[in-house]
Amino acid sequence: MNASIEQRRLQLAERESNARTYARGIDRVISRGELARVYDSDGREYLDCLACAGALPLGHNHPFVQQRVADFLQSGQLQQALDIATPAKLAFVEQLYQALPAGFAEHAKVQFCGPSGSDAVEAALKLFKTATGRRSVLAFQGAYHGMTMGALGMMGNLGPKQHISGYPAEIQFLPFPYAYRSPFGADAADSERLSLAYLENLLSDPESGVNKPAMLLVEPIQGEGGCIPASAEWLRGLREITARHDVPLVMDEVQTGFGRSGDMFAHEWAGIVPDAVILSKAVGGGYPLALVAYHQKYDRWAPGAHAGTFRGNQIALVSGAATLEYLRRPGVLEQVREVGQLLRQRLQALQARFSCIGEVRGRGLMLGVELIDPNGAPDALGHPPANGVLAKALKRACLEHGLILESGGRHGAVMRLLPPLIISADDAEDIVRRFETALASLWPAAPAAASAHAAMAL
Repeated sequence: MNASIEQRRLQLAERESNARTYARGIDRVISRGELARVYDSDGREYLDCLACAGALPLGHNHPFVQQRVADFLQSGQLQQALDIATPAKLAFVEQLYQALPAGFAEHAKVQFCGPSGSDAVEAALKLFKTATGRRSVLAFQGAYHGMTMGALGMMGNLGPKQHISGYPAEIQFLPFPYAYRSPFGADAADSERLSLAYLENLLSDPESGVNKPAMLLVEPIQGEGGCIPASAEWLRGLREITARHDVPLVMDEVQTGFGRSGDMFAHEWAGIVPDAVILSKAVGGGYPLALVAYHQKYDRWAPGAHAGTFRGNQIALVSGAATLEYLRRPGVLEQVREVGQLLRQRLQALQARFSCIGEVRGRGLMLGVELIDPNGAPDALGHPPANGVLAKALKRACLEHGLILESGGRHGAVMRLLPPLIISADDAEDIVRRFETALASLWPAAPAAASAHAAMAL
């Protein structure tokens, strides 16, 4: 590595906050990017399976988006405009309403927020407390909704919360149907049934101890919690119960929205209509943007009830509109589903050879590989314990072999793959080759012939 560049990187690490995260694992100066690949200051190539935590749906510097941004910057239009109407906002909102499911868009209002998913979560919290007059909120174990106080209060991960107090009161956590490690010690079907029964009882029992909630907040695929997809049947059950009890159902699609799951929105495959959808990351096409779309009947807050200087970031509105237009092209989401299925199948084939892979799961191009210690004491379902130590080492080994990805989930033991949605089948094969090479450097693999029958079974 260039000595001067490395010296400056180390100086930056000394000057930056101790709270920095991704820079600890990716100890490189990443100097440029092109679609699904990035390059460091020494010219080394990496396949990017992080994509800015899913905020780059079309990858780095996609020409379709970049041209729209370049044209805008030369147009003389406003760079920032608070929440005033502009050509950029008009074009974005038109694209947004075409992308939203028709049954939802028909009655939808939109609130632009400060440019982070956390702020949109805060807005939803304020909106539904205002609209319903209620104070309690239902969230799920394993959830991730952001790092500001209201959003953090609804997070399942205890790490960022343990030294902080002053969260909103009356947040009740529900068990999420995590099939591989069921909170009920049951199989997938029973876990879903028990999860819904738990919710039904909580809302109907006059002595449940929980006041009627202002909203129920859920990720259709838990992201930071370990890439855990909810089934269509469970989502339908959730919608039925919340509708019957007059509890607004709010979908946090910050990470799952706009094609990540293979559908435009991850809740769509269940055929349900939620009361609100929280959006950020991909919605800005790589630039900061966040919003809440919600049923118009809840639009009961006063002017200025939620505001922020950079809501409706003009450059993000332009890049977001271009991205939404591109994602709506014929065949784009079909390719996400096809390449996602290929990538999942190839990872499942590795599972048959590497005893340290407990489960491969996810939808579309949002996949998780849970690592285990096969020699550890199994849980109630017979699954060995999570192996966060191996995950940390594997993340490093992947980087050395030209693959950028992140870990998450319980004990940090889930390798999470969030590549740009435009990757090809060849890219998927390359991702798996690099992943396998890195894993083989840390864990012995069974001979391919010995695992052939197991791989066929998958």
